[in-house]
Amino acid sequence: MVRNDLAFYDRQAAQWWSETATIFPLSKLNPLRFQFFDQYVPDWSGLQVLDVGCGGGYTCEFLAQRGAIVTGIDQSSACISAAQDHADLMSLEIDYHTGVSEKLPFQGDRFDIVTCVDVLEHVESVPATVAEISRVLKPGGLFLFDTLNRTWRSRFIMIWLLENWLRLIPRGIHDWHQFVPPEELEQNLISAGLSDIQIQGFDLFGRTPLAQFQTLLHYWQTENFRVNFDDNTDVFYIGIAKKRR
Repeated sequence: MVRNDLAFYDRQAAQWWSETATIFPLSKLNPLRFQFFDQYVPDWSGLQVLDVGCGGGYTCEFLAQRGAIVTGIDQSSACISAAQDHADLMSLEIDYHTGVSEKLPFQGDRFDIVTCVDVLEHVESVPATVAEISRVLKPGGLFLFDTLNRTWRSRFIMIWLLENWLRLIPRGIHDWHQFVPPEELEQNLISAGLSDIQIQGFDLFGRTPLAQFQTLLHYWQTENFRVNFDDNTDVFYIGIAKKRR
């Protein structure tokens, strides 16, 4: 089986904004993750924001609707086409580009904020991606991210349970070996000139076996996610870092 199957996103592009699409539940994560991000960015109006790994545009449109000046980039040209078509349909001005995170086609010191959500576990090189994100951030700008830790628990939940058994996530979409331990990411951030790092657990499943069972049953019956932020980074985690001035 192919792991880290990025071709999945090409296959999903045409249905990206359909409420019946396999990918569509991801659109419901933005209100949750921005509960965390909004603590550090209380007003998005007028900010120059780059979304790295934007896919078909869920986060880009979420931010544009809040008044940000949004640029999105993704390696899938099919996703970028779907994103542009939907932005046009919604009368949203979003600047979309096809490209890879390790070589961003933008000048340095350009963006106030860079977001990168559900992406770092898929990129070819985390250090190169983080270095490029730091390069395009303005001094004092913020990098906002979430990703998956590489632990036995993340392998059990994300691969064995959600992909292989329950089939709530398409099989092959993740490669556990590409999950990113927070201590490794923190070193990458520091090496790239980022500081003031804040990382928290992004709990979508519950921390006890009973809570996990109840949460998975809830997700089986509905696509409405629920979240708690805590100090446990075993599976998902979320964070921010600031480019040094």
